[in-house]
Amino acid sequence: MSHTVLVCDDAIFMRTMISDILGQAGFEIVGEAETGSQAVEKYKQLKPDLVTMDIVMPDMGGIDAVREIVKHDPDAKILMCSAMGQQALVVEAIQAGAKDFVVKPFQPSRVLEAVQRVLG
Repeated sequence: MSHTVLVCDDAIFMRTMISDILGQAGFEIVGEAETGSQAVEKYKQLKPDLVTMDIVMPDMGGIDAVREIVKHDPDAKILMCSAMGQQALVVEAIQAGAKDFVVKPFQPSRVLEAVQRVLG
């Protein structure tokens, strides 16, 4: 059975890129969110196996969204996606409960490696 994924990023082209990479690898994209609060709501509705989360998003940042999701589901598997130069934020995201991170711009192989690590 394929794993389900919720893709969270404020940029539609990043959501499309992540969805394409994961879709081609056999994952099922069950939803997308462009804000942190949408990400939390959709997580509760969809209960995906994996969440990809951008750090910088409108209304509620990715790190706060991670905290909210983990509060709701301590076993949530969240992969952070960050631009270069956000290392301090990545550390904060991992402390908040994210399992791993990938750096933009993405290399498909790196995304898939990180996803495999997160899903175990």
